[in-house]
Amino acid sequence: MDIDRGIRVAVDTGNVILGSKRTIQSLKLGKGKLVVMASNIPEDLKEDIEYYAKLSEIPVYTHEGTSVELGSVCGKPFTVGALLIQDPGDSTILEMVG
Repeated sequence: MDIDRGIRVAVDTGNVILGSKRTIQSLKLGKGKLVVMASNIPEDLKEDIEYYAKLSEIPVYTHEGTSVELGSVCGKPFTVGALLIQDPGDSTILEMVG
C-alpha cells in the first residue's frame, strides 16, 4: 500500500481532521497520531504545525503533492493543506510513515 492509498483509506475508514486551522487546534490539545502536510502549504502554517506537533510528539509527514493533489487523494473537491489522522481505521499509514 502506498502513501496516497494509505491516506485515502484513513479518510474513508478512520477519523481524520481536514484543514490546517483545525489541525493546529487539535495539535494544541495533543490529539492525533500523524500530521500530513501538502508540499506547498504556506510557511507560517508549516512552522505552526511543526511546532505544535513537536510539543505533542506527533510525527509530521510532508506529502510530495500540492494541496490540490492532497485534496484529490482524500477524495475531496477542494484543496487540503494539512490533515491530522486521529484514528487510521483500516489504513497502515502509521506504519508506512513511522
